[in-house]
Amino acid sequence: MSISTPASAHALQPGYLELRLLNNDLYAVVWKVPEVQSRPMNITAVLPENCENRTVPDPEWDGNAFVSRWTTRCQGGLEGQQISIDNLGKTRTDVLVRYDFSDGSSETHRLTPDTTSFQVATQPSSMEVVRTYLVLGFQHILSGIDHLVFVLALLLLVKNLWRLVWTVTAFTVAHSLTLAGATLGIVNLPGPPIEAVIALSIMFVAAEIIHGRQGRPGLTVRYPWVVAFVFGLLHGFGFAGALTQIGLPENAIPMALLFFNLGVELGQLFFIAMAVAIMAAGGWLMQRLQKTPWPWAWLIPPYAIGSLSVFWVIERLASF
Repeated sequence: MSISTPASAHALQPGYLELRLLNNDLYAVVWKVPEVQSRPMNITAVLPENCENRTVPDPEWDGNAFVSRWTTRCQGGLEGQQISIDNLGKTRTDVLVRYDFSDGSSETHRLTPDTTSFQVATQPSSMEVVRTYLVLGFQHILSGIDHLVFVLALLLLVKNLWRLVWTVTAFTVAHSLTLAGATLGIVNLPGPPIEAVIALSIMFVAAEIIHGRQGRPGLTVRYPWVVAFVFGLLHGFGFAGALTQIGLPENAIPMALLFFNLGVELGQLFFIAMAVAIMAAGGWLMQRLQKTPWPWAWLIPPYAIGSLSVFWVIERLASF
């Protein structure tokens, strides 16, 4: 087994099992396992009993995950058979299972620590694609701390409600474009530099917050939607990197892409609503306590955001 030291991965790191129909009952199997302390996570794919070569070969590190590839013959196909993941219940990760039916159509199913096995349906279901990729998108944005910190910085920068709506809309449109383009292979950029520039974008907005409060408003204060759109293009590549790792079902690429993106937007709106509620509750509490905030208290959020982004820049540059 050939293993090199993996770099720090993006927030979304589910396991991935693919059974692609080659001909008749012959399947090409791909089993991707997340890394834990430079070793494969202790989970194992268990193929249906009617499949030959059920033992997983030793994996190799491909730069993103530990990957095993082999072929197996499943007499009678996968329909009605059970697929499970051993030891998944002892983890906090998910596994995405993508498989082909005998007619060549495919489906994707998501396994969790609470549901570690499932029975393959006799017919493909588009609702399974909708449910799987919607949840993946929602989970991804809420576990992508850098993206959430950028959105938080925009909230602190833009005070007017309508300007905030336009700004968030511009960010959404931009990262939707690059998410689609990069995932479909239309545009390709290397991941590590993009991740470093995403961290720089957060640092830039944090600096703009400070300049605006000091009476020196920059471009972001005057035209926040323009800056949000430009940086949103970069953040879309970050989303696409995660989606590329888990793949898209060949017979439902537009649907999977659409609902992954919708899941991202729902997660983003959920985060914005929670952040606004917390800030409003903090202001109400200060009024109830009749407390006046310290004059320098406003410096804490932008300096905290800026310091975190500097750490990310250094960490990501070091991984080149």
